[in-house]
Amino acid sequence: MGFLPLLRIRMSIALLRATALELAILAGHLLLYPSGIAPERHAPGRRTPERAPDAASGDGASVLPAQGPPGPPAVLLHGFVDNRSVFVLLRRTLTRPGGRHVESLNYSPLTCDIRAAAELLGRHVEEICVRTGHQRVDIVGHSLGGLIARYYVQRLGGDRRVRTLVTLGTPHSGTGVAPLASAHPIVRQMRPGSAVIEELRQPAPGCRTRFVSFWSDLDQLMVPLETARLEHPDLIVRNVRVSGIGHLALPVHPTVATSIREELESSGAEAESSGAASVA
Repeated sequence: MGFLPLLRIRMSIALLRATALELAILAGHLLLYPSGIAPERHAPGRRTPERAPDAASGDGASVLPAQGPPGPPAVLLHGFVDNRSVFVLLRRTLTRPGGRHVESLNYSPLTCDIRAAAELLGRHVEEICVRTGHQRVDIVGHSLGGLIARYYVQRLGGDRRVRTLVTLGTPHSGTGVAPLASAHPIVRQMRPGSAVIEELRQPAPGCRTRFVSFWSDLDQLMVPLETARLEHPDLIVRNVRVSGIGHLALPVHPTVATSIREELESSGAEAESSGAASVA
C-alpha cells in the first residue's frame, strides 16, 4: 500500500474518532445545559473604598479582597446557542488550588449582533474589574464568544482591560459552514467578507492585548480550517494547533485546558509578536 492511501486511511480513522468524541460531548453537554441557563451568582466582597483604577463605579463599591488568587480574573464566554455550562471542566482547571478567580458569562441566545454583544461584554468587564479590584482581565472565548471578545478588544477599546484573549475554534476570517444557517443575522456576521469580519481586518496599531488562538485540524465547523487561526499584522498573536479533536471538544479537552492555564499564567507583556505551536 502506498503512502498516500495509508495517509487517507489514518486521517479517516482520526476523523471517525473525533466525530465519536464530538457526539459523546454533545450528549453530555445537553444534560448539563439546563444548569447553565441562569446567570452566575457572585458572592459579595468586603466593602472598601478601593477600586480598580480607571474603572467606572459608584462610591463604596463592593470588591473582593485584594489577597485573592494571583493574576487577573479569567472571563469565559461561550459560543453560539450555548451557555456557561460548556466551561465546567475548564473552570475546574483554572480554579484548582492556587488558581485564579474565574467568571462565566452568558449572553442571550436571541443575540443578533456581534457589536451589541461586544458592548455588553465591555460593561461586564468593567463591573468585574470594580468588584475584584483588578485593572485587567483575561478572556477565554469559544467559537462565536471569541469573535465577540475580539471585537470588544479591537474595536471598542477593550485592549486597555484585556491582558490576554484566548480563542477556541473562533472563525477569525469567517466560516462558510452550513449555508442554510445564514438565516440568523449573527451567523451572517460570521461569514467571510461580512461587515464585522472586514472591520476586524482593519488596522489596530498599539493594541495591548495578547491573543492566543487554538485551532483544530479536525474542526468541521471551521471552513476552511485555517479560519480559526488569527492572522493580523498589528496584533500580538500565538496560534496553537490542536490535533485529533473537533469543535465541541476544544473547551472540554483536558490537554487544551492545561494549555490554556499555562498561557494565562505566562506574561502577555513578554510575548513575541508572533508564534506557532501545536498540541497533540
